[in-house]
Amino acid sequence: MNRTLKGRVAIVGVGETVYRKHGQSPDAEFKLALQAILHACEDAGIAPREIDGFASYGDDRSEATRLASALGLPRLRSATMQWGGGGGGSCAAVANGAAAIVSGQADCVVAFRSLAQGEYGRFGQSTGAGTLSGERAYLVPYGVISPPQRFAMRVRRYMHEHGVGQEALRTIALASYHHAQANPRAVMHGKPLDAEKYDASRWIVEPFHLYDCCMENDGAAAVVMVPAERVRDLSAKPAYLLGATSGSGYRFATHAHNSADYASANYETVAEDLYRMAGVGPTDVGVVQSYENFTGGVVMALAEHGLFQPGEANEFLTLENLLAPDGRLPLNTSGGNLAECYMHGFEQLIEAVRQVRGTSTSQARRNDVALVIGGPMVAPASSLLLGSAAAAGVSA
Repeated sequence: MNRTLKGRVAIVGVGETVYRKHGQSPDAEFKLALQAILHACEDAGIAPREIDGFASYGDDRSEATRLASALGLPRLRSATMQWGGGGGGSCAAVANGAAAIVSGQADCVVAFRSLAQGEYGRFGQSTGAGTLSGERAYLVPYGVISPPQRFAMRVRRYMHEHGVGQEALRTIALASYHHAQANPRAVMHGKPLDAEKYDASRWIVEPFHLYDCCMENDGAAAVVMVPAERVRDLSAKPAYLLGATSGSGYRFATHAHNSADYASANYETVAEDLYRMAGVGPTDVGVVQSYENFTGGVVMALAEHGLFQPGEANEFLTLENLLAPDGRLPLNTSGGNLAECYMHGFEQLIEAVRQVRGTSTSQARRNDVALVIGGPMVAPASSLLLGSAAAAGVSA
């Protein structure tokens, strides 16, 4: 028996709200989630009452049963939440929803992310706490209190081991901002970035300048998934799931930061499983949407997905290579977490669908196979591959 998601589930609708800076949304988080879901249903050409499952991650507060009631669903059959990993669960949420469809637990699943930080407080903001446990108990006593500090140590170790220069990180930021200038949805649309501005920006924690760090935003994004055989009944162009995997390597989440493979984005085993399920390899990938909590994690994640060898990062990561339409590997073509919106990576899933459909504002010429990488340097992490009907091996 061939256990796979390849060609069995299609994303047929995408939806998103207006993206705003953190704390500036006039709407409640739950209302944002509903707006994105309704937009996705409209894009798919289906009635919201056809939804019978929801999937999310990162402890999303818009609960499935409440969404079902607000949308008037006749019944709710599947409700999944990816454990841990924060934004590393973005692709896993799609995988979990797709698995529910393939196993017969649901027929139409919405995967989503919603975020209103004016209502609930800002993500990534360090706050005081009377009791510390887990990883923070090993870090806070030494002044390591924020995500940039935690992840900078892994990235700096990786840069040292493989000779990666600051220019590689800068190029990733420049590519994201370049693509955002063509995308009117992007929060940083109309706010270009050049090398001089990047270099002059303040250090957050070395090796991260200001522009190496993701934004904080309000909004919501959603995708609608159905069984592949239903695609013929819908008008929207589908993006088929080729593969989706999540997990972590040996002792990666060791709290004391002494994991066996410390200088890693945690994708070695995940990427191996992904390509095996999809039946493709790194050379088949035409465009990538890679989660940038920090640019250094992108370097590590791309290498661990086999797109270049670690020692080749400086040569590969040039602006010419990363820009659509004709770059060797167009990267974060909507602006990504750095310049479009930090919807904890879910906006990058939507951009991958647009690439496969051929409707991106920065369209890559090679778009049959699109790779999405969730949050690097967390556990569990996840990634997925979307593709055309031909890439999925199904009749159009």
